[in-house]
Amino acid sequence: MLAALGVLTAGMLGVVALRTEPVPVDIVPVQRAPMQVTVDVEGETRIAEIYEVAAPIRGVARRSPVRVGDPVIAGETVVAMIDPSASDPLDPRSRVQAEAAVREAEAGLGMARSTLRQAREELDLAQSEYRRASELVERGVASLTRLETAEQTLAISQAALEAAIANLERARSALDRARASLIEPGRAAPGDADCCLRITAPADGRVLAIDMISERPVAAGTRLLSIGAPQDIEIVADVLSTDAVRLAPGDRAIVERWGGAGVLEARVARIEPSGHTRVSALGIEEQRVDVVFDILSPVAGRETLGHGFAVFLRVVEWEREDVLQVPLSALFRQGGGWAVFVEDAGAARLRRVEVGRMNDLSAQILDGLTATEGVVVHPGERIGEGTPIVARPPP
Repeated sequence: MLAALGVLTAGMLGVVALRTEPVPVDIVPVQRAPMQVTVDVEGETRIAEIYEVAAPIRGVARRSPVRVGDPVIAGETVVAMIDPSASDPLDPRSRVQAEAAVREAEAGLGMARSTLRQAREELDLAQSEYRRASELVERGVASLTRLETAEQTLAISQAALEAAIANLERARSALDRARASLIEPGRAAPGDADCCLRITAPADGRVLAIDMISERPVAAGTRLLSIGAPQDIEIVADVLSTDAVRLAPGDRAIVERWGGAGVLEARVARIEPSGHTRVSALGIEEQRVDVVFDILSPVAGRETLGHGFAVFLRVVEWEREDVLQVPLSALFRQGGGWAVFVEDAGAARLRRVEVGRMNDLSAQILDGLTATEGVVVHPGERIGEGTPIVARPPP
């Protein structure tokens, strides 16, 4: 009897020694829930229509009459004032040449006046000859040939007079042009109403930037300031080209981390047709594409959002309301496919699954699991087919 009891006790101790302790694991139930696949990018706000005001002439731009942030009205608010550029001072040689040109123009004017007087005298003579010839023809004393000759001479004299008048005007203009080269540099007084060219705002909005506040010389075409409407804001994001090809105009976007409360709604307005190369922080060359978004949220909820503000966007590439899904950390590769460990009566069971869409946290399960099962997340090397497992208590 004692011998039999000893054998039984030894057998029980052997069974206890051979029994494996369950491995503590985290078990998450397979669930049906809404799921989104997004492209996450950083963007920057900008006013859609920016008007840049430039100097139309060369001159001196006076101190800016407006400041950044000032409201402006199209065609009314003066945003810049420019004094036309003064003539350059003459060096001695240029002055002598200019004075000689004036004397030459004065002589030409005198010659034109003399030519005009001569043309008038010849016209008077031609008119007298024409009248005399007409009277003689009427009395039958002279022939019609003489009258025709007198008429032709009169027409020639009239044309000569017109040419002399035009030549006189040309001589006067040449004299004015020669005298203008001798005008010394000068500038109108600051209070003179006709002192300068006043430039008004091209559109309603606010002043976004002023290149220089103080007075300075400017060339024609120099940008002076920029104007835009703060409520007309869009977002531009620098997206990887491999992500941009997955997007399309009209895709919904969620704007986060813009500085205000809550999130903003936006949508893809357009995707630029050409990309550009940018070097990442790791020194890797990346092909990037600009994607432009329209903000759909009312202006009243984003009044503090301005031009050039940083935002974070989640562009929704795909979304469904009822998707069977598991945490991404439960999946692992098995024979070229995907697999998970399912909890079954206290043991881990290897299960091959067919995976659909994935995001940063979850994966869509097309086949292989049901919503009544639980899967092991972060399975380690100790987990295998049939390994006893126990759910780790929540922290």
